[in-house]
Order: sequence, then structure tokens, then C-alpha cells
Amino acid sequence: MTNRLDCDLAILGGGLSGSLIALAFAAKRPDVRIRLIESGKAIGGNHIWSFFDGDVTAQDRWLIDPLVTHRWAQGHEVRFPGHQRRLDTPYNSIASPRLDAHVRATLGDVTMTGTSVAAVTPTSVRLTDEREIDAGAVIDARGAADLSPLRCGWQKFVGHALLLDAPHGIDRPVIMDATVDQMDGYRFVYLLPWDDHTVFIEDTYYSDTPDLDVRAIDARIAAYASDKGWTGRVIHREQGVLPVVHGGDFDLYWPKDDPVARAGVRAGLFQPMTGYSLPDAVRFATWLVDQPLDQLATVTRAHAAAHWRSGGYYRLLGKMLFGAAVPDQRWRIFARFYGLRAPLIQRFYAGRSTITDRVRILCGRPPVPIRDAMRTLLNPPA
Repeated sequence: MTNRLDCDLAILGGGLSGSLIALAFAAKRPDVRIRLIESGKAIGGNHIWSFFDGDVTAQDRWLIDPLVTHRWAQGHEVRFPGHQRRLDTPYNSIASPRLDAHVRATLGDVTMTGTSVAAVTPTSVRLTDEREIDAGAVIDARGAADLSPLRCGWQKFVGHALLLDAPHGIDRPVIMDATVDQMDGYRFVYLLPWDDHTVFIEDTYYSDTPDLDVRAIDARIAAYASDKGWTGRVIHREQGVLPVVHGGDFDLYWPKDDPVARAGVRAGLFQPMTGYSLPDAVRFATWLVDQPLDQLATVTRAHAAAHWRSGGYYRLLGKMLFGAAVPDQRWRIFARFYGLRAPLIQRFYAGRSTITDRVRILCGRPPVPIRDAMRTLLNPPA
């Protein structure tokens, strides 16, 4: 084994953000020699990422389209007590095996899996197997950094893919089925019909704590399937916890004197209210290929700081959700939101809400106690 390797750009972390950066450089900057370093056995781990068509601009679809494993052109729907709605915006999903296969086919042997990082500088990486990489630049996309400087609620989930004995009868994704019993905050079930006999069922919570009782949620998923009359076997499982950031100090999360460039959740690049990172990961990767590698830490931190400032409105909404709404009544906020115009909903998920959108979301009959809402509004998040 060669103990010293070199490259122009070392990308730490083969999750979605790191992989998209590597794919963008391979396509747009083939002169840049890259290495993608992932501690797990597979690129992307064990995940499903989903996005609405409007989350990614037309000019950036070239990067993400080869990864899409399922697409529902007919749109999606939501369900709340006394309210069900179908929306026309197409929906897409990416499964990690497709990401893994595409990255390996595109990058070849510069993809390094099962490889953990021991130490990092702006121009070098030392691996736990004692190999060292000399790099023109390094960017760290290894998931979240220390979240203690941030004030967070949590979106947490357990998902099962079921191969059923009979057709499930669902023709489009159900983004939120909030007709289920409410517990541990706002609870909803998320459904993706992969084919006539296969459905992905994810039990999701907007909760005050990151604790995930997997066995209990497994049982709730089984009960949900039974209530629908679905019988079959589980062919895939996944789980996760995403931060829903409603305040904090960006300068503590990413100190100014940290000399290593960052990407993805480690850079704070996600929609604060939803925790979803795919739209920002695509935007960041296509932006990064035009940046000077010798100034990577400076330009990426400036980009992330601007993103933090632009997210103040979404953090305010998150603070209202977790600070003003009674946990088992949080579903009313989402039910009211899904009564608004479809283009507004789309811009919200993409993190592109207009000033008019922002006013409209906060106006009207409040779905939270007015006194608690005012207390929250008078103490806005950082």
C-alpha cells in the first residue's frame, strides 16, 4: 500500500454533499484531480433523499437527474384531519445504492471507501491506516459538526420498505399523512409507492428531543400497514435524525479561525425549518466548481455565512413551531400551511420564499396560541 498520495482536491465524506461536489468537478473541472474519502463501506450510506421538481433549477438538473431512482410526474398529496390535498408538483427520490454506483462508475479508483480520517489540515489528510494525502485543497463534508452552538428541534424518522402480497393502491407519494395519532411532537407518515407492490413507509416526528425509539416506531409502522390491509415483508430499513435549527451562533458553529473548508450540513447548508439539505447541496456543488481552490476555506465560509443570514425567517418559524405550539397540536401549523397556494409551498421547500410569501405564511388565523406566538416573535432567533 502506498503511504503517500496526492490530489488537487480532497473531499472528506461521501454522503450526498461530498458526492455531488465530486461529480460536479468530474464533469466541469476534469483537470482537477480529486479524491473522495468515505469512512463507510458504501457511498451515501443507507439513505433515501427526495426532492420536488422546483427544489432544483433547470440548469442544475444535469447533476442530480442521473441519480434519480423514482420519479412521480403526477405530483404528490398530503392528508390532515378533515383535509386532504393533491398538488401537481412532480416528486423525485434518490436511493443510496444508485448514488454509490454512479459515483464509482464516474470517478473510478479515486473513490476511497472504508477509509477513516485521523487528521486534517487545509492541504493534507492523514488517514487512520497511516496513509497521507497531500492536497492542493481540502473540503470537509462529513456531516454535522458540533451542534451545541445551535438551538435545535429535531425531525427524526424510521422507514421500512415493504414488498406486499397485493397492490397497495397508491398512485403518488403522500408527503404527510397526519391523520395518525399525534405523539412526541408533530407526527406524520410518509409514503413512497416504488411500484404496485412495493411501498416505503416512514414514520416521522418533529420532536423536542433527538431520542429515537426504533423498536416502538417499528411497531407503529407495522400497525399502520395493518390498518391499510397491507401484508408482506420488510426489504429495506433506514432511520435518521435531522436538526431543525431555530437559533444559535454561526460563528461558534464554524469559527472564523477554522482553516478547513466545509460543505453540506457541516457548513450549515440546509433548510433550517425542514432540515433537508439536497437543494443546497446541488446549488453548492455547482457553485463550487467556479471557485479558486487556493481560497476554498474563505469562500466556502462566506457562502455559508450568507446562507445562515438568509435563513433567519425559517429559523423564526422553527422557533414558533417548537416554542409556541403545543406538541400534539403542531400538526395544525402544517395543515394551515398546506391550505396556501401551491407556488408558495414550492418556494418554501426550496428555501426561496418571497417577502409576500413570508407575510402570507404568518398572516391569518393563527394555528398556535396568540400569547405564545407573540412571546416568540418578540424574541427572534439569532
